[in-house]
Amino acid sequence: MSQPLPTTLPVTFRPGRTRAVLLTIGAAMFAVITAVALMLERLGTGERVSFVFTAALLSGVLVLLSRPKVVADDEGVTVVNITRTRRLAWAEIVKVNLRPGDPWVFLDLSDGTSMPVLGIQPGIAKESAIRDARALRALADSRGTGAERV
Repeated sequence: MSQPLPTTLPVTFRPGRTRAVLLTIGAAMFAVITAVALMLERLGTGERVSFVFTAALLSGVLVLLSRPKVVADDEGVTVVNITRTRRLAWAEIVKVNLRPGDPWVFLDLSDGTSMPVLGIQPGIAKESAIRDARALRALADSRGTGAERV
């Protein structure tokens, strides 16, 4: 069965629920730790600063974890993972895989390697991830080398 292509490009795929949870927890954690640092009367200035710095560091990690996305446009795909960004032409993508049990989508590339795509992950939004993987697969099949699915 053919998956309808997104009507307009560019299109962005990202784990929206996961991102919302991570950013909410990061903001709440920063606020609570900062409030505790300000309320504890026995803490000196340096200790308060270290509390706030630790809260900012932990929140920063959660922001990094919320970063993954995939942006597909007419020329190709930009894969943004936690710390790396890679631009791929459509012809470089041979196959888009999301097998049962996979933590995220994998792209089989024309150079024989496989690349993880954390921007489409079935964690807490399985149906959305499957829909996004099918849409990305349909785009790759229609615009790139798109090998037959097994």
